[in-house]
This record gives sequence, C-alpha cells and structure tokens, in this order.
Amino acid sequence: MQVISDPAGRLVWASAALPGARHDMGAARDHGILDALREARVKVIADNGYRGSEFEVPHRRRPKDPETGKQRTLSRNQNEVNSAHARQRRPGERANAVLKAWRVLRKIRCCPRRATDLVKALPVLIHAG
Repeated sequence: MQVISDPAGRLVWASAALPGARHDMGAARDHGILDALREARVKVIADNGYRGSEFEVPHRRRPKDPETGKQRTLSRNQNEVNSAHARQRRPGERANAVLKAWRVLRKIRCCPRRATDLVKALPVLIHAG
C-alpha cells in the first residue's frame, strides 16, 4: 500500500491494496503515482525503495572495498545529508504509523478489495475524530 501525506504528517491519500508482496517502485508504477507526481511537479522525499525514480532518496552505502572486503562508510557530508533527508521524511512515516496503529490493518487477512475498503474508511475516521 502506498501512502502520501502532507507536511504535517496527515494522511492525504492511500492507494488500493495489491495482491501479494510488491516492491515499492512496482506498486507506485501500478497506481500511476510516479507519473502523477512528476506531472504535478511535487517534491517527493522517499526512502530507498524508490531508488531509480526521480524522487529524492538517501545516499546509499558504498560497495565493499575489494582489497579489504570491508564496507566503505559514507563521508561525513553524506551522513549529514541522510540525516536531513530522514528529518524531511518524518511526516510520511508519521502517516504510516497512524495507519499501523489501527489493529484492523495489523491483523488483516482478507482479499485486497476488502483491505482497500478498510483503508479508504480509516482516513475518514481519522479526520473525523
């Protein structure tokens, strides 16, 4: 399930549930999120699951050093950029946390259509009360 939040962390949109396990990029493509946000010229702060899109994602750890076999660390500047990126992603993570707080979503074991109906009802309940 894909989620879009506003800068305050309130849920703006939640996608329909897809059957099976789906990668973030595949689900975003299936729902047309990538194209819609690109056309709207919305700045998107995303996690590493969206690497390869035009969204802003954090720096990735560099590959292992072939001589020592040890993982190369990020530079101080890259770590600071990643920290700033994580602070900007907080509202989206908050929207996910609010959804996960609903027990019905943590324990869901039904078809994607019924799961989508439940998820679409939750923002109404969240904003109403």
